[in-house]
Amino acid sequence: MITARAAATFEPVGRSVATARSFVRDTLQGWGHSDIIDDAVVLTSELVTNAVVHAGTSAEVLCLRGEDHVRIEVSDRYPEREIPLQSSAINMGSPDREGGRGLQLCAALAGRWGVDYSATHKQVWFQLDLPERSVGTRAAGPVLPIDLLPLADEKVRVAVVQIDKTGVVTSWNEDAEHLFGYAAEQVAGKPLTDFAAWPHTPGTSTGIADALQLSRWEGSYGIRDANGRVIPVYASHLRVRDTDGDPSTVCLLVRDHERAVLQTPLRVPTSDTASSDGQGSDPFEVFIGSPAPDDLDGLLQRTVERARDMLDGDSAFLLLATDDETELEVRASTGLPSARQRFARVPVEVGPGRYGSARMPAVHEDLTQVPGAVPLLNGTGMRSVVTVPLKVEGRLTGSLGVAAESPDRYSNEEALRLQFAADRIALAVESARLGELEKLRRGSLSFLVEASDLLAGTLDRDQTLALMAQMTVPTLATWCAVYTIADQASEPYLSYVLHEDEERIDGLKALLSKIAPPEPVPTPGARVWPAPADAAHQAALRTSMRSLGLNEPTSVSSGIGTTLATAAAVGGETVVLPLVARNRVIGMLTLGKPTDEHFRQEILELAEDLSRRAALALDNARLYSERMAISQSLQRSLLPPELPDVPGVEVEVIYRAAGEGNEVGGDFYDLFPIRDGAYGFAIGDVCGTGPEAAAVTGLARHALRLLAREGFGGPAVLERLNAAILDEGARSRFLTLLYGELWPQEDGSAVLKMVCAGHPLPLRLRQDGTVVPFAEPQPLLGVMDDLELYEQTMTLDAGDVLLCVTDGITGRREGSRMLGDDGLAEVLSTCTGLTAGAVAARIMRAVERFAADAPSDDMAILTMRVPGLHHD
Repeated sequence: MITARAAATFEPVGRSVATARSFVRDTLQGWGHSDIIDDAVVLTSELVTNAVVHAGTSAEVLCLRGEDHVRIEVSDRYPEREIPLQSSAINMGSPDREGGRGLQLCAALAGRWGVDYSATHKQVWFQLDLPERSVGTRAAGPVLPIDLLPLADEKVRVAVVQIDKTGVVTSWNEDAEHLFGYAAEQVAGKPLTDFAAWPHTPGTSTGIADALQLSRWEGSYGIRDANGRVIPVYASHLRVRDTDGDPSTVCLLVRDHERAVLQTPLRVPTSDTASSDGQGSDPFEVFIGSPAPDDLDGLLQRTVERARDMLDGDSAFLLLATDDETELEVRASTGLPSARQRFARVPVEVGPGRYGSARMPAVHEDLTQVPGAVPLLNGTGMRSVVTVPLKVEGRLTGSLGVAAESPDRYSNEEALRLQFAADRIALAVESARLGELEKLRRGSLSFLVEASDLLAGTLDRDQTLALMAQMTVPTLATWCAVYTIADQASEPYLSYVLHEDEERIDGLKALLSKIAPPEPVPTPGARVWPAPADAAHQAALRTSMRSLGLNEPTSVSSGIGTTLATAAAVGGETVVLPLVARNRVIGMLTLGKPTDEHFRQEILELAEDLSRRAALALDNARLYSERMAISQSLQRSLLPPELPDVPGVEVEVIYRAAGEGNEVGGDFYDLFPIRDGAYGFAIGDVCGTGPEAAAVTGLARHALRLLAREGFGGPAVLERLNAAILDEGARSRFLTLLYGELWPQEDGSAVLKMVCAGHPLPLRLRQDGTVVPFAEPQPLLGVMDDLELYEQTMTLDAGDVLLCVTDGITGRREGSRMLGDDGLAEVLSTCTGLTAGAVAARIMRAVERFAADAPSDDMAILTMRVPGLHHD
């Protein structure tokens, strides 16, 4: 049964692919199915690309929601005529090809999929099953001895925070004020996302906005306190509605080590709670409990808590092996400082012998006698420890350990019990890890698809830098800095800084600007850069000692003036990824975490993929900027220098070159002194636009000046220019040109000698508003060898205006309408009494308003007005 539907049609243009992705994402988000968004977006992107880019037709996308699935149909108007038979093998293409991957992805990601054909349409559909969401279950636990009860502070504080339907805080109790340092009035009306440090990973877990929409949610995240530190909390959310029907979410929060206060009790089967003789069963009989957590983090956290309780330890930890089995990554711990939690990495082999390898069980009766034997426990106060490997089919997948503060707590007997437990849960852990990894990879694919789209959409260097940072924060890291390298001889330059908390950006920028940038090493992959964390810790120490009135240590640099909050914000793990494009390091992408936080390996691999795409986009933007700078420099050299002042004549020029980034094209103008009392002027139009036309423009303008100053008259100047253009051979372009000499007179008039070679005729505006052509047409240049041109002598009386334009003005179109000579004359007739500058501005304004589209041709306007003599 269909319970909801949404449809949209997308035109056959490239931007439709991104629009279709947004449509599907918004639709599924609105339906509350964030779990399947990444798969749906990737599949939709491929199928819509096939329709609008490859087939060149519009695409119709239909989203249908059933009771237990979502079906998405993509239709185009380019049906395949050959329908594959079920009995024949279907070749869906090679995965290495750029195209043809749509059906492969459907087969890999969708629960069901298919292709339907009709005479006019081809429809590809896929179906994604909706995961079952477990709801909270009421349960009761047995009576336990006091020493087995969970530990809590003397006064347990439960923060109660209420969030309205828009995600804004409406209620904040006294315990919340005590735990996080904010008064109620400081947070009221602000989004919870301003304070929550959500452990978001692309394609995994549930976003905070999603969690607030669910009827019930339970789990861990962090809240930034008033000092900028992240307080780990355990939260229980319940969605409620008031008497008016408006929904809100009630959030109960406790410190993470007191999670037992809120954590949903486990349902333990009766047969497992007690043996037939009434004695308690072995704790591992109920090691995981029922139901088992449906996510990897929940399973790992429950495992370490049960292991600690089983061996009566003070702490426990579980690490998962990397794919190459060279390192172990901390994924869950209890009873250890936060620095030992979440994604810290230690080597598998830390020393010689069996006790130096995580591949074998190990018991250390007193760690003070073997310092460094278990790097994870350095500086924690733990004295004895037992560790066992997690293995699946002989391959190391992780390590489980329990530690105690007193020595001689563990023996081989405890190691055997812990190994027995590890063997029982190793397969479940590995299965959950692979499931999370698959989900992460799908989310990563969706993330990279959208990132590539955004980066390909701009050639602006600054915008590319901003996009790089905005894509990584907060999705991949808490903060980001981009260093750029102009050339091989230049030092890295801090070009962009971003932090998920905008109030920390200035402090972070100040901190990074005081330390040496990372070395531009071209080696692929992320490498740890300890300098920011070290500088932050020193700055925090300096600030703390100053507040206590103590002398500052000499090792602390006085130049780094940052707050404790900034130090906490950048004091975690920092990694650097090289930006390599065309075999050259053009910069570094730096990602950081707050104090005591580490990156997981999968995130670093995703960041490396992103850095490769970002580097190419940044280098493309650099090349484009360099090309534009060179082009504009050359173009500016073709423009005439500043126009001279002509006594007794007002002159104004307006010039607009067609095409993005062009300052000069096929149209040109010039005004220059020839000799005492005489000035040359020209306005011309080379066939075509852009750099090719601009080359002929430069030839014409410079030749005109040279020939005129050699004493040649107008016809001789143009005849010699015509020969020079024809000498260019295949590169030659014909051009139209109005050239003349201007002679201001003592009586306030001006004498003009002009030759109009195929150019739009100049127009004369008299004081009475009449408009007449002011020259006769003659052949254009660059076509015939032998030209016979003649010169016309005209006089501009006081108050007259001479308007000279190129055909980009008269040829302005709107549909079937064209401005033309008559339209131009009509506009000019309204300019009586205006200055030369005002006339030119009114003409250009009329031309721009004539059509809605941007001009497709170069445009030039040259106006000259004789104001006449002024008498006192």
